[in-house]
Amino acid sequence: MAWIQIRIPATKTTADVISDYLVEVGSASVTFMDSDNSPVYEPKPGEVIFWAQTTIIGLFDASHDMQQVIEYLQEKPELKDNFNYKIEQLEDKDWEREWMENFHPIKFGERLWICPSWRDVPDPTAVNVMLDPGLAFGTGTHSTTALCLKWLESLDLTDKTVVDFGCGSGILGIAAIKLGAKRVIGIDIDPQALEASLDNAQRNGVRDQLEVYLPENQPEFKADVVVANILAAPLRELHQVILGLGKNGAEFALSGILEEQAQSVCDVYQPLCELSPIEIDGEWVRVSGTKK
Repeated sequence: MAWIQIRIPATKTTADVISDYLVEVGSASVTFMDSDNSPVYEPKPGEVIFWAQTTIIGLFDASHDMQQVIEYLQEKPELKDNFNYKIEQLEDKDWEREWMENFHPIKFGERLWICPSWRDVPDPTAVNVMLDPGLAFGTGTHSTTALCLKWLESLDLTDKTVVDFGCGSGILGIAAIKLGAKRVIGIDIDPQALEASLDNAQRNGVRDQLEVYLPENQPEFKADVVVANILAAPLRELHQVILGLGKNGAEFALSGILEEQAQSVCDVYQPLCELSPIEIDGEWVRVSGTKK
């Protein structure tokens, strides 16, 4: 299917209303982009924060009357006196296939491979996790996931119980099972993440070793290893909950943390843990250690 898009510059005060106008005039989707490379991190639950200079992108079917769209927008008070826009024709592609073709097997450490479920494994003798992310986050390509996978690969997980807090696609928990863990508990607030984790566990033949729960439904247990790849703010706010999932002496790893946020996370965990040196990958870091 062919698509056409319109780009409109906006400010933090006009972005939301321009988005509404695009939806009203038939846009199939609306995207917000930072115009000045000024990222906004960790909004509060339910909070939407726009950049000072934001680009609004409205996506339309290529058959849509874009002149009608322009005339409609020109009459709106936020745009009437200063309406700049750019219309672009998008190449007609099978975007799902395009993404699939660019997702390749990736190696972590000495023996762990994350492989797309639609590709052949490079090394059948290695520890191979076959992954189809589906609707949940986690393919191994992001630095935060990679930092956690390398950490898991470095551990002796034989017969261990592992918690994957914020399990997403299940990539970390399934890797832990493939690396020797006896039992893995995946916890996530998103039911789609739990579904994706179970689907991927079934694909890897480890469904019986993976349990998944919403936080309010999780059973009582104490794990040997805890990994949490979420964001710095919930890692700080939930530090007692996260550490409470592990027994005394449990090993833990935390990621989803920007380098400038690392010290604030360490400050919260330091009184309760022996921390290891921070690992850095680009602008992201992993904080790890042992629960006292």
